[in-house]
Amino acid sequence: MTEQSGDAGRIHIDSDWKEEAAREKEKLVEQEQRSAAKQTATDGESPSGAPPFIELINLMAMQAMYALGGMQGPNGEKVPANPIAAKHHIDLLEVLSIKTKGNLTDDEQKALDAVLYELRMIYVQMTTGADPSSAPAPEGASPA
Repeated sequence: MTEQSGDAGRIHIDSDWKEEAAREKEKLVEQEQRSAAKQTATDGESPSGAPPFIELINLMAMQAMYALGGMQGPNGEKVPANPIAAKHHIDLLEVLSIKTKGNLTDDEQKALDAVLYELRMIYVQMTTGADPSSAPAPEGASPA
């Protein structure tokens, strides 16, 4: 914006527009960052770049499966079941479920519920010899 002053032909430039343009640019950058963070969060990744929640579920479920004797050792040998360790890891997943109640996406909650159901049924079968298919499956979980 230019203004003619009373001085002979001197031009006065108003610098307020530069500050306003800089503020607008900062707002746009912030909006783009928030939009990118929301998109990343809906894709299953944490906005901070942390691993997705499902990886934590998988890590804990693998520990429980190992303790249930459902995995092979490094040389292909069968790993003996350890019911005490299996119960501990299943209980830890239950604690995770309780502590995150209401803070998970629908997909995360369904995955956690399904994993807990599967592990519990395998544990019951291992410790009692019961048939896990006779127990009703919770909504969103598939029977073992």
